[in-house]
Amino acid sequence: MEFKHTSVLLHETVDGLNIQADGSYVDGTLGGGGHAFEVCKHLSNKGSIIGIDQDEMAIEAATKRLSTFDGNVIIIRSNYKDMKVVLQERGIYKVDGILLDLGVSSYQLDTPERGFSYREDAPLDMRMDTRQELTARDIVNTYSEMDLYRIIRDYGEDKFAKNIAKNIVKERQNRSIDTTNELTEIIKMSIPMKIRKKGGHPSKKTFQAIRIELNKELEVLRNTLEDMIDLLNPGGRLCIITFHSLEDRIVKQLFRKAENPCTCPPDFPICVCGNQSKGKVITRKPILPGEEELNENSRSKSAKLRIFERSNHGKPES
Repeated sequence: MEFKHTSVLLHETVDGLNIQADGSYVDGTLGGGGHAFEVCKHLSNKGSIIGIDQDEMAIEAATKRLSTFDGNVIIIRSNYKDMKVVLQERGIYKVDGILLDLGVSSYQLDTPERGFSYREDAPLDMRMDTRQELTARDIVNTYSEMDLYRIIRDYGEDKFAKNIAKNIVKERQNRSIDTTNELTEIIKMSIPMKIRKKGGHPSKKTFQAIRIELNKELEVLRNTLEDMIDLLNPGGRLCIITFHSLEDRIVKQLFRKAENPCTCPPDFPICVCGNQSKGKVITRKPILPGEEELNENSRSKSAKLRIFERSNHGKPES
């Protein structure tokens, strides 16, 4: 299957990077290369973009799509959590902009055998990096009832998490749960019929929760944001597109903390903690897709773009 993915908030993100023609940029979630392609159009022959992705099919698709700009592009198969290391291995210590388009790609959702979609029957997989051994099937069949409850409650925000976890454990005592349809049937019987009729697909929240747990999505985001801000040159920008409230909350809070890291009590007349601001939040409110994009791409409806700009007076690094 051809790698197809419609880049969400494409022009808003590229505009948000405030691209300098000779600058260096990183796309930490390269995907099919849609955002990177648009960035390349703004670069001179001295400019560059480093594309990082852990999905083998994304790497292949992006390499083909960006071949026109071969001299400007470096593509690396890795997780963006290792961005600092993989850049330093190539002698790159500072860049002028970084972008992340978080979540699952259209290709991953639309390829049944990847196991991301609850609308197609397929093996329970959900690995963004197929080199990883642990799969969604392992989580469903080996996690304790308490751990299943925790991830469905915290990462899926599903009020029927306890019921779903209990029924998963009950069912797997008879047989292993191997496919997306098998899991979906268990989820359906865990949610009252009148609730199922009102809302969206009953499996949406649980599948999201398992995917986040498997790929450590929130952990990676939370642990990497500060490194990405530190990688920016003065005036450089970090643009992040999120697709659910858990991601957005992390980005919002960490951007605010980077802008105002002071830990002094509010009644102190002057700051004595010594924490210095790393820059400023450009987007007080997130940028949302416009009506035209929403009509053309229904998957963009939950997207939010937040932008942070590195200050010109950040504390020098040793």
